Amino acid sequence: MSVRLYVGNLSKDLQRQDFENVFADYGDDLVSVKLISDKKTGKCRGFGFVTVKTDEKADEIVSKFNGQMLEDSPLKVEKALPRGKGGSEDRPETGGGNKRSKGSKKSATNSSGGDGTAQPDPRWAGELEKLKQMLAAQTTSS
Repeated sequence: MSVRLYVGNLSKDLQRQDFENVFADYGDDLVSVKLISDKKTGKCRGFGFVTVKTDEKADEIVSKFNGQMLEDSPLKVEKALPRGKGGSEDRPETGGGNKRSKGSKKSATNSSGGDGTAQPDPRWAGELEKLKQMLAAQTTSS
């Protein structure tokens, strides 16, 4: 099963060939490399996608490239979220932004359980727990 990775924080001046060259060492493990560009200007929209053959290679690429500098910007590399209904490939799939239709009067609510407590993002729950433990240890040692 292939795994799709989101690559963000790219320079608007980045060229497709330069983006592909970043992942050239993984050539045999890549399914596709796609830089998302603006339809009007042809310039990079600041993100792209890399699809690899295995979950192990995906994890390897995330750990190697996340935070690495590319044209004076640190890359943001993570596993892409599944496409939404009517998913367009021309928008980031990491859940950014609060998109509401015009005239919608609903207020933004956090995705919590019915008990009213906010739930941490599952991608960061482990890190959050470590931070809580570190904070508790600092508080008790002072």
